[in-house]
Amino acid sequence: MKIILCITGSIAAVEDLKLVHALQKKGFDVQCFMTPDACELITPLSMEFATKHPVITKITGYVEHVTNARADLILVAPSTANTISKFANKIADTPVTTMLLTASGYKTPILFVPSMHISMYKAVEDKIEQIKTEQPHAQFLEPVNKENKAKFPAIDDVVLESEKMVSENKLKDMNVIVSAGATFEPIDAMRGITNRSSGKMGLELAKEAYRQGANVTIVCGQMSVDVPQQIKKIDVETTSQMMHVIKNMIAESDIYISAAAISDFEVDQYNEGKISSNEDVTIKFRKLPKILKEIKQIKPSIYVVGFKAEAGLSEDELIKRAKDRMEKYQTDIMIANDLLVEGGGAGSDDNEVYIIDENETTKLTLDSKENISKKIIEKIYKTI
Repeated sequence: MKIILCITGSIAAVEDLKLVHALQKKGFDVQCFMTPDACELITPLSMEFATKHPVITKITGYVEHVTNARADLILVAPSTANTISKFANKIADTPVTTMLLTASGYKTPILFVPSMHISMYKAVEDKIEQIKTEQPHAQFLEPVNKENKAKFPAIDDVVLESEKMVSENKLKDMNVIVSAGATFEPIDAMRGITNRSSGKMGLELAKEAYRQGANVTIVCGQMSVDVPQQIKKIDVETTSQMMHVIKNMIAESDIYISAAAISDFEVDQYNEGKISSNEDVTIKFRKLPKILKEIKQIKPSIYVVGFKAEAGLSEDELIKRAKDRMEKYQTDIMIANDLLVEGGGAGSDDNEVYIIDENETTKLTLDSKENISKKIIEKIYKTI
């Protein structure tokens, strides 16, 4: 897929070399258009080296604005108040604004990534709303409001939004809940018990559902990874808190993906102080209710994805236990994995899993959690 990266005269243009490399890692072919002001900040030659394409700094007899206007995506990153205002008023006086006007006529998807002083951003908010209303194919990624500036978002967030705009929208407008990370059950004011989980699998599932057009909420326990700004995030600590949040959302949701490492036990008696370490301590735990058990009771029509992690079992026994769990809690599919698989397990970037439904079991050999998430979301799309 081809992306035309339009660079305008914001200092955030210095981020575009990294942005190009990140887009290329996702398989995009990138070519640049630059305004005269952008050329004052970064050299066209540097972008040519990065993209391996000539950089368009002026429109010539080759009508570059026409030949490139039907790319898969026009990405304006960074986009200034000047360029946004000109586009809203259909002014074409730079290579970028000329490209945007031409692409707009073809209804080519356009993604603006504003970056400017916060007062300027507020001043053009009416123009942004005008563009959104008049041109549905043009969308905006919200800047980061920090240090009195509307700052350029994280590179990964820009890439994610770009991927969403060119996706097949397999889960378009569906409401998806993903639980991720580990819950924490306090013992006293200092200590507690938890499970080993980075939240990486849950996050990748949330991102892939978002790419495919879903309205995603990720309910997070303890996590070692950051959630993209455009995905709604709800932080919780304990299993009871997670259960409360999820149960309140189920009625309005289409899909629930239970990827969190949820605690099975809590202490029988919480100590509000700090237990002394001068002597041995015996702590009694009590079993917590299973969130999965209640989901279908609340909304029988919701599509549920459960996870079953075991350690050191044979393949047959792992699959059997996952199927038993699927039947017991009426999940639509189960994702089973062995925590002891070399290169996989909690905290790793990779995993090996089995996707199980009532008709078949598919083994996904060791692969990145990103790629595994794509296959799980594809399975949901085909069976929902």
